[in-house]
Amino acid sequence: MKRDSGYSTMAEQQQQEEKLWGAMKISASVLGTALLIVTALVNSVSWYVQSMWDILGHFWQTTWLKFYCLFEGKESTIFLLGAALVPGLAFWCFNGILMVADVTGKPSFITRYRIQLGKNDPVDTKKLRQAIYTALCNQFFISFPMLLPMFYIMKWWGNTFSKDLPTFRWFLVELIIFTLIEEILFYYTHRVVHHPLLYKHIHKKHHEWTAPIGVVSIYAHPVEHIFSNTLPVMTGPMVMGSHIVSIAAWFSLALVTTSISHCGYHLPLLPSPEFHDFHHLKFNQCYGVLGVLDYLHGTDTVFRQSKAYERHRVLLSLTPLSESIPEVPKKAE
Repeated sequence: MKRDSGYSTMAEQQQQEEKLWGAMKISASVLGTALLIVTALVNSVSWYVQSMWDILGHFWQTTWLKFYCLFEGKESTIFLLGAALVPGLAFWCFNGILMVADVTGKPSFITRYRIQLGKNDPVDTKKLRQAIYTALCNQFFISFPMLLPMFYIMKWWGNTFSKDLPTFRWFLVELIIFTLIEEILFYYTHRVVHHPLLYKHIHKKHHEWTAPIGVVSIYAHPVEHIFSNTLPVMTGPMVMGSHIVSIAAWFSLALVTTSISHCGYHLPLLPSPEFHDFHHLKFNQCYGVLGVLDYLHGTDTVFRQSKAYERHRVLLSLTPLSESIPEVPKKAE
């Protein structure tokens, strides 16, 4: 009996070892196959991305060389077109669409996303004409003349008008640095013009619009437009010695982004304007662009307790956030 029991135990152990070995072989086979498939997919995706990168890089490089040759390498003309005309067109084309909605109250697929309900519905056309006039004056008599010293600084760097475009990776690095520099300079210059001694003489003009619209982004006193609007955007490219194509893209992006921040509509898929709209509503909150320095200095505490903070995100649906996150009704006294 003992011998039979011993044989039985050995047989069971052998069966268990065989099962374990079989399980290990199956696991190795599955994992090996999965590894091969993942490796093949990664290699295929990497190859595809690299191919697309090379094609786009070649396309933009060829386009830039054609543009450069078209103007026979005249650096002043190329700089003026890149730093003034392209961003200017981006600003006025974007704001032109918004102004149609501001004035007519249509189309509804824009106006239904209004942040401050009942405001600028429609906008006061007299105030709008004044805002447009001031914005144009700031562009033509301040921003564009400031490009002249910038042109000579960029020319001194030597690579601004290079025939070789910067790589896309380097442009992304530049964008990060540009944004950080703008955040620092804009936050502190903005805080300065909110000082009581300066506010009533300089910054009060910008805050005439407690419910802003897009074009109001550069509706400001000339002093403010120089130090708070223009220099924070120009400084990054000057520090980095950026290519004119990078400058044109950055200026355009900065103008469109600040227009979105002031536009008064929280539109789907666009950056949230709730942060800066709250600043126009409350005056003493949300001074920066990204909100990083506001968090560090505690100048966003009221904002963080508001419904606007809950809505401060990219809208990924077609339902306005004023409907999905409504204001709490005030209790009757």
